[in-house]
Amino acid sequence: MIIRIPWLLLLATVFIMTISGNPLFLQQSGRNIKPVIRWRPPMDTWNWTETPRNDEPFFIPSNFTHKLPPSANETELIAHMAALKRNYSRLLWDSDKSSNLPLFVDKALKLLNLKQVYYEVEHSVMSKVSCTACKAGAGLLQHYMRLGKSKEEINKMIYQFCVSLNIQSARVCEGITRLFGSEVVYVLKRITIGPNEICSFVIGDACGDVYNPYHEWEVAFPPVPKPQAKALEPPIEKAPTFKVLQISDTHFDPYYAEGANAECNEPLCCRASNGPALTPGGGAGRWGDYRKCDTPKRTIDHMLKNIADTHTDIDYILWTGDLPPHDVWNQTKEENLKVLQETVAQMSDMFPGVPIFPALGNHESSPVNSFPPPYISSPESNIAWLYNELDAQWRRWLPAGVSHTVRRGAFYSVLVRPGFRIISLNMNYCNNKNWWLLLNSTDPATELQWLIYELQSAEFSGEKVHIIGHIPPGHSDCLKVWSRNYYAIVNRYEATITAQFFGHTHYDEFEVFYDPNDLGRATSIAYVGPSVSPYYDLNLGYRIYYVDGDHDATTRLVVDHETWIMNLKEANLFGYPIWYKLYSARSAYMMPSLRPQDWDAFIDDMTSKEDVFNLYHKHYWKNSPRRGTCDGECRKRLICDARSGRSHDRRALCVHIEARIDGAAPAPQTWRAWLYNGLSVSMSMIMQIPQVAYQIPKYVMGLG
Repeated sequence: MIIRIPWLLLLATVFIMTISGNPLFLQQSGRNIKPVIRWRPPMDTWNWTETPRNDEPFFIPSNFTHKLPPSANETELIAHMAALKRNYSRLLWDSDKSSNLPLFVDKALKLLNLKQVYYEVEHSVMSKVSCTACKAGAGLLQHYMRLGKSKEEINKMIYQFCVSLNIQSARVCEGITRLFGSEVVYVLKRITIGPNEICSFVIGDACGDVYNPYHEWEVAFPPVPKPQAKALEPPIEKAPTFKVLQISDTHFDPYYAEGANAECNEPLCCRASNGPALTPGGGAGRWGDYRKCDTPKRTIDHMLKNIADTHTDIDYILWTGDLPPHDVWNQTKEENLKVLQETVAQMSDMFPGVPIFPALGNHESSPVNSFPPPYISSPESNIAWLYNELDAQWRRWLPAGVSHTVRRGAFYSVLVRPGFRIISLNMNYCNNKNWWLLLNSTDPATELQWLIYELQSAEFSGEKVHIIGHIPPGHSDCLKVWSRNYYAIVNRYEATITAQFFGHTHYDEFEVFYDPNDLGRATSIAYVGPSVSPYYDLNLGYRIYYVDGDHDATTRLVVDHETWIMNLKEANLFGYPIWYKLYSARSAYMMPSLRPQDWDAFIDDMTSKEDVFNLYHKHYWKNSPRRGTCDGECRKRLICDARSGRSHDRRALCVHIEARIDGAAPAPQTWRAWLYNGLSVSMSMIMQIPQVAYQIPKYVMGLG
C-alpha cells in the first residue's frame, strides 16, 4: 500500500511557503539565476531476447485432492448457513462487548466516521486542493533551483515550515525532508516540464489529462496476428485443481508495542516511541489495532501457523509484496533488508517444500516508492542494494535462471508446469509516486517489452500464463501511460493470460479488463488480494484460490476463491484470534464460474441491485466493524474500480455505470441475499471453537 504523505508533504509544505509571503519568492537579480540542467537518460541497450528463458517445469504437484467450496446451487450450504445464523450469529456478533454505549448509539456514531472520509481522500481519490498544492509546491521548488539555492538550503526551508506550521511532528518532518528532499531536488533539476505536467503525472485524474510529450510512448508488438478470440468455456466440474495461497501487504512492524498510544498524530502509531495511551481505550491492542497501526509479530506468527495447520494441502504460494511497516519517515536500507530477510526465513520455516512465487511491493525500498531504473547508476541512488538481496533471498524458491532479470528489475518468468507459466512483474515502474520516472517513464527497465517477448513465446508454446505483481494496473497509483500499454498487452494476449494477481490496496477486490474495441466484452480478470495488515480500519485477511489443475482440457482459470479473515475486535476482546472463512466467491455471489464474463455480469448485478453491492461492500472491507456506510458516490467509485483495469480512464470505462446508479431506484432485497449478507460466522469458524476452548485454560494460567 502506498502512503501519500512523503511527496505530498514536501509539495504541500512548499505550497504553504508560497501563500505565507516568504521573501525568497520575490523577483531576484538575474545574475543569481542558474539555468535548468538539460538531462536525458542514456539509451537502454539491454537485449531481452538474449536472456536465458526458463523452459523446465519447476513445480511438482503434491497430488492433493482438493475439495472445492460448495457452489451457490447446493442446498446443503443454505441449510448450514441458516443454522449458523440462528445459533451463532447473534451470540458472537450482535452484542457489542467492546463499548459501554448502547448498541444503537454506537452504530449511529459509526455512521459519522469522518476518518473514513479522510482515508478515501488520502489513499484513493486525490482532490483539486491537492492538485493546487502540488502545482504551487513544484513551481516554487523549481523557482528556488533557478535562483541557485542549494539542496541543503531547500531542505532546511522545507523542514522549518513543516515544523512551524505543525504539518507533522518534528521527527516526521525531519525524516521526510532527509529521506525524500534530496531525491526530489535531484529529479526536478533534471527535467524541463513544468508544474502542470509534473502534477498531472504524479496525481492523475484530479490534475487533469495534461499532454506531456516526454511521457508518451508505446510498446512494440511482434508482427504475429492475434489468434481469433474464442468463447471461454467454464472449467470442467470435479477436475483436478491446484490450491493456491495469496499473502499480501503484511507490513510487519518490529516495534509494535501492546498498550502504546494508538491515537498519535503521526502516519504510524502503536509503537513504544509514541508513548503510553493518553485516553481510555487509546492503547494498542494485543493482536493489532484498527487505527494507523501495522501488524505485530505475534499476529503474523499466529496467522502463518494457522494457515499451515488449516490448509495442509497448499500447492504453491503467491506473495505479492509490502513487507516493511508504514514508518516511511524513519526507514533505512538496512532495516528494510532485515525485514525482508526475517520474513523470507519465516515463510521458509512455516511452509517447507512449498514453492513460493514473490512479487516486489512499493514499501520494500528506502525511501518508499523510490525505484530508479537501471540507467541511474550513481552509488547513492542505485537500487542494486535491494535487487541483489532480493535475488539472494528469492533464490531458495526460484530457479537460478531468473537471477538476471531479478537483479536487473525485480521481475522474472518461471515455467511452473508443462504448459503453465507464472510471470512476476515489478509494478513500481508504473508507480506514479516513483519520482525517478519523471526523468523518463518510457518502459523502465524494458520490463513491458520483455513481458511481450515472454507472452509471445508462451503463445508459440501453447502455455497459459498467470501474472503477479503488487500495484494493480487499474489503480490510480499506476501511471496512465504504463497502464494503457499494459492494457494493450493483456488484450493482445487474452488467450494466453488466464489470471492476474495483485495486492497494494489492502481491500478485497478485483479488476476486469475489456476489449478496447468492444467495452462490452470482458477479456481478463485481475484479483486484488486483501492485506494481512489492518492499516487501517480493516480486519486481517488472506486468499485461497482453486486453479484448474493438470488434465487434458485444463484452462488454468481460477475455479473459485475464498477470503479468510481474523476479526481484530473479537481477537483483542477475548485475547485469542480466530481465523475463519468469510466467503467463497462462487457461492456468495451466485456465480456459475469465475470467467471474465462472469465477473462482468457480477458488476452488472452490483450496479442494478443494491443488496448485491452491499454484500460486496462488506467483503471489500473484510467485514470490518468500522467500514461505515457507502453512499451513491462511494458505490459508483467502488464499482468503477472493479471495471477499471486501465488507470485514469474512468470516463471511458464507467460513464454508463454512473448513469445507471444515478437513475436507479432501490432494489428489493431477496431472502437469499439477506441470508448471505447477514451471516458473519462461517462453518469453518465454528469448527475452530472447540480448539479455542481447549486453549483457553493455558492462556488464563499464563502458559500460552
